[in-house]
Amino acid sequence: MSHTLRLAALTLAWLAAVTPASASGPEALARAREAYNEERYDEAITAARSALASPGLVDASHLIIARAHLERYRRSAESADLGAARDALRTIDPSQLDGADRAELLVGLGEWLFFSERFGAAAALFADALAHPDLGRGSREARSRALDWWASALDRHAQRTTARRDDVYKDMLARLEDELRLDPGSASANYWMVVASRGIGDLERAWQLAMAGWIRAGLAPDRGASLRADIDRFVLTAIIPDRVRNVERASQDQRQAVADGMVTEWERFKADWEGGGG
Repeated sequence: MSHTLRLAALTLAWLAAVTPASASGPEALARAREAYNEERYDEAITAARSALASPGLVDASHLIIARAHLERYRRSAESADLGAARDALRTIDPSQLDGADRAELLVGLGEWLFFSERFGAAAALFADALAHPDLGRGSREARSRALDWWASALDRHAQRTTARRDDVYKDMLARLEDELRLDPGSASANYWMVVASRGIGDLERAWQLAMAGWIRAGLAPDRGASLRADIDRFVLTAIIPDRVRNVERASQDQRQAVADGMVTEWERFKADWEGGGG
């Protein structure tokens, strides 16, 4: 699933602090959250189950259990994990969750729909999460990852909805442009702008946005390492082959020459930015 395969677990924005008391329930919940954020999902599930004994923590505990099972499913595709995640999500009473947990619940519901291949519905839930004021409690990375899920879902939906394919990608572009105005260094927005432009067949725009995204990558928290790797892969495996296929009445040798020229142009651009160009 291209970009989605590199999705890390959406780090939950739960506060790990516990109340001054030494009650086992809050401590178990804190351990569950810590384990989840460190991608130790088996431990997160075990600790969250311990917290279920505290009536006031039941719904928050089920949320961790559900999200941990979803992440285990993302890694192993074991159907039992997807079923366990669904069962945990269905038991949650949103009124018993704080704002941040309600935002995380929307993400979890969207993930279940995504993994169940209901991509249009998943995109709607991820859009709800992105609109929630408590998503990640202001975490730039949490928002970027939720945006990644949303765009991945729309991309999958567009590939299955040929009648409205262009409309889906145009809607995606509009939202991503807004996201880039808020955060020019958003890895997800920069990458998916390129994908969506290619999706509507605007290969020239995709090419230009790939270069722009490469430069904007320096504004990302990791200074763009992962974004540049993704853009590089997409340019070489999608944009350039598409542009070569669009060359009319050309022999195989001529098409290969066009491809080689575009690869050279792309490599020269990257070298110029690194200070190694001629």
